[in-house]
Amino acid sequence: MGRMKSGITCVRAAIGAVVLLVSSVVLGQAANAGAAKPEFDVASVRLSDTLDPAKMMAAMQSGRMPRMGPHVDGLRAEYLQMTMVQLVANAYEVKPYQVSGPDWIKDVMGQRFDIIATMPEGSSKDDAPKMLRALLEERFKLEATKGMVEGPVYALVVGKGGPKLKESAERPTAINPEAPLKPGEIKMDGPNGLMIVTMNKDGSGSADMGERGKFKQKIDVQARTIHVEGGPATMQGMADMISQLTMSPALQSSGVPARQVVDQTGLKGYYEVVFELPLLRLGAPATGAASTEASDPTGGMSLTDSVEKMGLKLEPRKAPVLQVVVTHVEKTPTEN
Repeated sequence: MGRMKSGITCVRAAIGAVVLLVSSVVLGQAANAGAAKPEFDVASVRLSDTLDPAKMMAAMQSGRMPRMGPHVDGLRAEYLQMTMVQLVANAYEVKPYQVSGPDWIKDVMGQRFDIIATMPEGSSKDDAPKMLRALLEERFKLEATKGMVEGPVYALVVGKGGPKLKESAERPTAINPEAPLKPGEIKMDGPNGLMIVTMNKDGSGSADMGERGKFKQKIDVQARTIHVEGGPATMQGMADMISQLTMSPALQSSGVPARQVVDQTGLKGYYEVVFELPLLRLGAPATGAASTEASDPTGGMSLTDSVEKMGLKLEPRKAPVLQVVVTHVEKTPTEN
């Protein structure tokens, strides 16, 4: 029974990791400003099949990535196994943690949707977000606003003793969009550029974020942590990676900061970084504000300790952040 619970915890964490990587995918801005409202020619919307943790674990262990997230190929657009917060993030070209609204839209283990659509002739991949937004407004009665708001963040700053970072001998390079993918790789258009994501048979994964750096992550079930290594990595890349992990709905109850992390270190180099996030209470309801002082009684290092070991610090502050506020959205779409 204990092994089963650990397995489910690992799967949920893996789902969260896959979701946070997939749900970071955004598809650019529409190029035809001032033209008629972009809409799909034809679109089918249905509830996704229920995620089966055992099947997902078996697929991932065999090296097969679950088919999830947005895929735009030619005039065909697919949005598979996506929660409402992921769909809204894609439609408004932001990250999922920049979307606020009813609690149900953020439930990583909750309702998901499959959308399969055809774009009009002459459309490009850049037109997909506005078409998706129009579909959500029509079929789900979505009402939302996008703008800058003053909100709580964690500033990544240099500690009193100065940085204790090892500079990387390598330099990150921009991703060549024309380069063929290797087995297990998935190409994604992230909010800050193209990303190459890999999920390995053992549940570990990597994210090549181009000039922001490269990161590897591994779930340690025994220590109940997500272990992340980056290098070469910029401080902006590190802040983005921490934000994507800690703001994932799957991890917001694990004691890590449920706030966006912004780089205010002033460090412009390329470094080797290591940090950990605890998997305590994964899937349990959150009780009050999350704290950076999370620790793991089994011996895992907290996020705060990981960051401070590098001579850095996470400080709670307020700063202008881009936010999409969902004021209304239906749980069930209108019929096809």
